[in-house]
Amino acid sequence: MTTKKTTSSRKKTSKPKRSQSSLLKKAWSIFWKLGVITMVLLTCYTIYLDQIIARKFEGQKWHLPAQIYGRSMALYPGAAISHQQLINELKLLGYRKVTHPRQVGEFSASSTKVDIWRRSFHHPEGNQHQQRVMVTFNQQGVQSVLRPDQRQLAIFYLEPILLDRIITSDGQDRLFVPADKIPPLIVKALLQTEDREFYHHHGINPLAILRALFINISAGRTVQGGSTLTQQLAKNFFLTPERSLIRKAREALMALVIDYRYSKDEILEAYLNEVYMGQDRARSVHGLGLASQFYFGRPISELSIDQQAFLVAVIKGPSYYNPWRNPERAMERRDLVLRLLMDSGDLSTSQYRLSVNAPLGIRKSSREVHQKLPAFFDLVKQELAERYGPELLKMSGIKIYTTLDPLAQRAAEKAVTSTMKRLRKQAGNQDLQVGMVVTDKLNAGVAAMVGDRRPTYHGYNRAMTIRRPIGSLIKPFVYATALAKPTTYNLASPLDDKPITLTNGKGKTWSPQNVDKQFLNNVSLLTAFKRSRNVPTVNLGMALGVANVMDTLVDAGWSETISPYPSMLLGALNGSPMMVAQVYQTIADSGRMRPLSAITYVLDNNDNLIDTHHASAKQAISPQADYLTQYAMTKVVQSGTATRLHKQFPNTRLAGKTGTSNDNRDSWFAGFDERNVAVVWVGKDDNSKTGLYGSSGALTVYQQFLNYRKPIALRLAPPSGIVQGYFDTQTGLPMEADCENVIQLPSDSKSYQPAANCGKPLSWWQKIL
Repeated sequence: MTTKKTTSSRKKTSKPKRSQSSLLKKAWSIFWKLGVITMVLLTCYTIYLDQIIARKFEGQKWHLPAQIYGRSMALYPGAAISHQQLINELKLLGYRKVTHPRQVGEFSASSTKVDIWRRSFHHPEGNQHQQRVMVTFNQQGVQSVLRPDQRQLAIFYLEPILLDRIITSDGQDRLFVPADKIPPLIVKALLQTEDREFYHHHGINPLAILRALFINISAGRTVQGGSTLTQQLAKNFFLTPERSLIRKAREALMALVIDYRYSKDEILEAYLNEVYMGQDRARSVHGLGLASQFYFGRPISELSIDQQAFLVAVIKGPSYYNPWRNPERAMERRDLVLRLLMDSGDLSTSQYRLSVNAPLGIRKSSREVHQKLPAFFDLVKQELAERYGPELLKMSGIKIYTTLDPLAQRAAEKAVTSTMKRLRKQAGNQDLQVGMVVTDKLNAGVAAMVGDRRPTYHGYNRAMTIRRPIGSLIKPFVYATALAKPTTYNLASPLDDKPITLTNGKGKTWSPQNVDKQFLNNVSLLTAFKRSRNVPTVNLGMALGVANVMDTLVDAGWSETISPYPSMLLGALNGSPMMVAQVYQTIADSGRMRPLSAITYVLDNNDNLIDTHHASAKQAISPQADYLTQYAMTKVVQSGTATRLHKQFPNTRLAGKTGTSNDNRDSWFAGFDERNVAVVWVGKDDNSKTGLYGSSGALTVYQQFLNYRKPIALRLAPPSGIVQGYFDTQTGLPMEADCENVIQLPSDSKSYQPAANCGKPLSWWQKIL
């Protein structure tokens, strides 16, 4: 009996064991299956992430902003560039003035020479290598450009200034720099401070994560991160800044994939160009290349050791270590980076001491890293759309080379700001506005543009948009039409200055008046021109035919419809400063009409030229008639309506023309020296009276412009067919030099056929002889 009970008891106790074993088997089966499913899902997710990463890394990593450059200053013997202008240009480009240039980006200057060690840069007409030259000057401009071996260079370019970048809607701004162009010390500093095991781990560093976790727990707050550079890159490229375990796990997985697929150097290059480096108003600054310009205003290749250390220092917290707001904190962090470099043997003790005692050297906050040029950029965008189509600006990494002269632009802005402040106070007109266009005579490019009395204002662009009567600015084209008929007119030809009344087909009459309300009976063509006499101009225009004057204006580049009324001869046609600049550029360019442009070249992301059609030049005004017109315009400055300009620059030959519309509503001035043509309009948006003449309003803006940008005397070389003639002061007839009452004036040779015997009848013995 006892045996049976024992056996039965054993059977009863074995059931739980079998049941427990069965549960373990089932649990293991479920765990195993879940593990397989998890691995499958993780593998699929990894493959998905791999595809996302591949598209980013193997395609276009970033949409690079379109870069807009100013003109590239060309130096050559005879160039109309002054000694001071070159020095100002070098400073604007961030060159450092030293006693003796020893490296790229430095220059020295004496009273007549400038020694430059130029940076290398990409030029649309070919790469320009770093080079050292000596530029010498005389009163006319550049005298010579010499290499160190004293060989003369035909032409030498300075790099163009980067005006701005057109960023996309995400607000990210960057300047891509290949890894091999980043100074090696920056890379060493980055690895010392951010990821010492970068070249040894596989995207994540478990030991660093545990170390950071322990330090943070001990401190009771987050004081150290354990992310590798690869993890930071994965977060910046693909993830949001949110703090969560899921985001952290995804970041780690992506880092592993990135490290598996790509080389360390590729990862490092992407990081160096992606890392967030600060905030420039609405733009986020990404990458060390742009950060160098943002903090120091110079290329990354030219940074000193302490400046390189600062760039690495600021990565930890661009806002926290903002050098303008927190200079002590920023310097402390920079010094820490320098100490790490010394401890690692990458810096000597002497280098460390020199660098740690250096000031931060940050650019002044008032110095902009990108130019605010709303009016000029309006023109650039309009021209891009017309010549290349509206889709061009959506392309990544294009480079747009423009004609803007940054020194001319700066002078124009300062002139407008200071003069308009004075004019508004002086005239009690707080609503006075201005539009100004400056062109480069040599290349027919727009060198500067201001569209508002506040030059940085984004809004109504008066330089391009207004349409106002141009007044007497039309007169040079009336006189050029006459001087193109040398057998009929010369500068001494007499013109009627008597009352005149014209009647149109509807019986309406028009009686033009001179500004002084007086009539001089008759005046010479030159006198009528330089004193801007209205009545002689109308008489001349009517004799020539209004249609012929219109043809001259259209040939010179006037782009809008002209009403064929006699009042047009006194400027009763509406135009903008840009339109006027076009026709005056033609006069300044020896009568050759070349359409004004703001863009010279456009390159794609691979620096290939994007071809486009360029309009050809044509001779609109004969060189002889144009020369005489220019000569007359110099007399406007010397002894005509613009004499205040001559008083300011008595030893500099300048050409100009004032203009005023009816009731003093619009004040105009157009003028040029050997380098630039400038057109200024001053008026009110509501077209009410200003009380200003061309000489008291717009001309004063031009005077200030020349104060800030020293003029270069107009050379005015006569073309073939121009001679020095002598003309009777009363009749305008050509005479010999020894005749009485004659005036010497330049003339078309066809106009100068002097009368024998000073125009007197021959005596009987002269006839015999």
